[in-house]
Amino acid sequence: MEERGGKMRSCMRRWIAVFIMSFSLLAWPAAILAGESANINIEEWERKMIEGVSLSDLIAYAYHVNPSIKAARAGWKSIVERYRIETAYPDPELGVSTYPKPLMARYEVMISQTIPFPGKLSQMGEVVKAEIEISRLELDRILRDILTGIRESYHELLYIKEAKNVVALNRDLLEQMLKVGETAYAQNRTTFFDVVKAQSQLAQLQYDAILLEELEQTEKAQMNSFLNRPPKSEIHLLEEEDLPPLVYPLEEIYELAEKHREEIRLIEMEIQKARAKMAVARYESLPDFKLGASYAQGNPDMVPEEFRDAIGVQFGITIPLWFDKNKGRLEAARAEEKKALSMKAAQINETRAMIRNAYFRLKNSERLIRLYRDQLLPQAAKAIEIAETWFREKQGSFTDFIETQSAFYNFQLFLARAKADYGRNMAQLEKLSGVDLTRKGENRGGRKPKERGR
Repeated sequence: MEERGGKMRSCMRRWIAVFIMSFSLLAWPAAILAGESANINIEEWERKMIEGVSLSDLIAYAYHVNPSIKAARAGWKSIVERYRIETAYPDPELGVSTYPKPLMARYEVMISQTIPFPGKLSQMGEVVKAEIEISRLELDRILRDILTGIRESYHELLYIKEAKNVVALNRDLLEQMLKVGETAYAQNRTTFFDVVKAQSQLAQLQYDAILLEELEQTEKAQMNSFLNRPPKSEIHLLEEEDLPPLVYPLEEIYELAEKHREEIRLIEMEIQKARAKMAVARYESLPDFKLGASYAQGNPDMVPEEFRDAIGVQFGITIPLWFDKNKGRLEAARAEEKKALSMKAAQINETRAMIRNAYFRLKNSERLIRLYRDQLLPQAAKAIEIAETWFREKQGSFTDFIETQSAFYNFQLFLARAKADYGRNMAQLEKLSGVDLTRKGENRGGRKPKERGR
């Protein structure tokens, strides 16, 4: 009796564990996918887009409205729901037989239930859990790509905004210089060629202003595509944020990428899925069981009254006779595992090469920022003052004045371009590494480095 009671308690513990695990899986969409059902005030967000938004505002808005993110969430939820399907018993079978011609029985009712070999359903659940994790990582990857695209578009819009200001300021300056040049030409202090050169540079600035306006509309259309808004919708960015420095060395970035990059983790889950399928394939070579019961009512014309109600109990077992089929399942799963292992090695190598390339471009942008901000721009501004002073004191030519202004204008644009490239390259490098690379030991918001999209 004690042994039987121990077995019953053990069985109850297993059923409770299965119930808790099933409940946990069902709770995932409600807890983690809550953003899908969260209501947002579209009118309030549209007003904010016009008044001024930050990068974090754009990311938060895209998380709720981007259709690709919504589709990935729904796909994840559908895989989560599959767990209950794959780990459930097959539906019971009910059959009814009637006999119009006189036989021993008038009708017969049968009900049966197929019971897989113990452990088979739980192992099939392991395959589904691997698919659930793969689907979640796909959601993370899509979220990461959308986030990176928003960041790149954000920095490009900041560049265009700053470049437009530079063009406007330099156009005003050049217009003043052109008036000075025309006056100097009338006084025979400069040549007609110098005046024409100033006019051509002014025309170039006007062309740059038109080009930047077109580029801005194009980039806004790109940003609006991430935000699920019409292409011509207005977006007003707040003042430029500081560009945080990279705090991780190259070797650590390699290690972080191997742990956190979604593409690598997806392949790791494919390896786990293949191994789970190998275990399921082994269960396929084990029999399933079938239990049933039947009731038959005898024909009163042919069966005595005491034998007219017949009750039967059925027991059946499948015979896994086709060994080649089961072996094929197992070998297919092994081949998938080998394929995934090779793909992981290839993905790590590709990721390292891409990180090295993005790291170089980031460092080069950083060097250009320091070069133009700390050296060339101050020198060009000083050169303009000197050239203007020499020209007014008749010690320098108007050409020198124009050339120094042109260099100052170009350096301003180059600085704006370098800052935008730095932000874009940082976004690419963080996309490859899977973590925030601007804070050592923690992610934005004070959390430890973790994969994006979580």
